[in-house]
Amino acid sequence: MSLIKLTKPQNQFLEEHLRGTGRTLSARQALAAYGIQNLRARMTELRHAGLRVTTDINSQGRTVYAISSRDVTGSRAARFA
Repeated sequence: MSLIKLTKPQNQFLEEHLRGTGRTLSARQALAAYGIQNLRARMTELRHAGLRVTTDINSQGRTVYAISSRDVTGSRAARFA
């Protein structure tokens, strides 16, 4: 997979890419595909912004992140758009 150049801030991209889609993303996938070096830090920032970020373990034993369509207050409004 080739590296995709991000043209928007990483938090905005991650919110649009993961929020409510059912997709997950691991740190290795984020680095290889999008050049995001510290996914854990970005997910912490999204949590502090009020989004519901969930973690799970994939079949390779790595942590993967997903974002619920609703934030902690129940709203579906975009945070970083």
